[in-house]
Amino acid sequence: MSFAAIRCIRIKSSICFKNPFRRYLWVSSRSIVDSAAKEGELRVFIVAGEVSGDTIASRLMASLKKLSPLPIRFSGVGGSMMSKQGLKSLFPMENIAVMGIWELLPHLYNFRVKLKETVEAAFHFKPHVVVTVDSKGFSFRLLKQLRARYNQQSSDAPVHFHYVAPSFWAWKGGEARLKGLAEFVDHVLCILPNEEAGCRSNGLAATFVGHPVLEDVLELNMGKETALHEWQITGNGENFRKEYAIPSGATVITLLPGSRLQEATRMLPIFSNTMKLLKSSFPELVNVIHVAPNQLVDNFITRSINKWPVPAILIPGGIPHLKYDAFDASQVALCTSGTVAMELQLARLPCLVTYRAHFITEWFIQYKAKIPYISLPNILLDSPVIPEALFQACTPTKLAFLLMELMSNKALQEQQIVAAKSVMELISPSNRTGTNLAHPGMMSTLPIYTPSMIAASTILSYARR
Repeated sequence: MSFAAIRCIRIKSSICFKNPFRRYLWVSSRSIVDSAAKEGELRVFIVAGEVSGDTIASRLMASLKKLSPLPIRFSGVGGSMMSKQGLKSLFPMENIAVMGIWELLPHLYNFRVKLKETVEAAFHFKPHVVVTVDSKGFSFRLLKQLRARYNQQSSDAPVHFHYVAPSFWAWKGGEARLKGLAEFVDHVLCILPNEEAGCRSNGLAATFVGHPVLEDVLELNMGKETALHEWQITGNGENFRKEYAIPSGATVITLLPGSRLQEATRMLPIFSNTMKLLKSSFPELVNVIHVAPNQLVDNFITRSINKWPVPAILIPGGIPHLKYDAFDASQVALCTSGTVAMELQLARLPCLVTYRAHFITEWFIQYKAKIPYISLPNILLDSPVIPEALFQACTPTKLAFLLMELMSNKALQEQQIVAAKSVMELISPSNRTGTNLAHPGMMSTLPIYTPSMIAASTILSYARR
């Protein structure tokens, strides 16, 4: 099949697509795939700086390999999940996993060194596509410097995609800052439905692909007779309790202290003191502590567990079925704000969301934020469905009180469970679910319904303007 001609690829439903959301898939002589075809491979430089980004990027890599009519070669920065898809990271991803203002200062020199190293590596790799995943502090600097480097050399620049739009809707003046991104970002892959319109209205091309957490549903519910629109995962809590010898009458509280070392070191002591306060009210209290697939975090939690006030079980990250089994075995969860709040919604496990940072970072957040919530479910519903204990209010005494209230109040638990379905529907690309797309060079159609598959097909069908 010649890539030079412009085609419309017809599929079973007789509907055609320009991208997964339009009626036609146009593959022109200016497309990424066509440019790569001349060289016999598609080179993708991909960067993720955090555990959640590592998961998103790894799934995108897998989807690109499934959809691409050409062999793909990857280079960039990532973690253990991306390495399973064939990436040899330039350096440990943890070297750039820093968030905050004051928290960044001790790492600033190293941050700049790694940024320069990444720019050099990307330029010499000669990619057709550069994809940065979240971690906007590092990602945007990388894309900006790389674009400037290509402009200086007067050579054709690769297409720049950024996966996970910056939360412009959360900050004062956030939307105005989108205009400047168009200078070095060609396309944004959005995970929330309101972000696509917000980006486009500010001159930034964007596509809503759905929230990455939905991938867990499709992966873990495969083969089960579960209605996809329910967007729910039911783990096997009974087996989990048996495997870890948890007494039948025990109260199990899941703890998720965060995926970054700075989060874990700040939050875990608070969680420990909270459990110390609760153990008198719950004599058979057991904690399940989820350890992110970050070696620094793993080492810190493993050392800390020696002084834990109640029996605790450590669960390694990167094993979805084990994570959801643990959720199903728990009464409630105590978590640091992040993607885990959405995972707990999938599991329908009532939770309490917390967050602490350096006081300068906290002051900045309170000054610049224009929304009253920090957890995404509350933001999406514009309602405090999930209790939050933030900043100075995040104390062991306060957390113990809120957890006891949540465990004893069935109405509060039910409120979270009912709201979860609405949250999942909001982040789902339901109007694209079940669509089939045939890509040039493929022998058969592939299902396009996961966020990563939609993102991959958007990248592959991108045409230079």
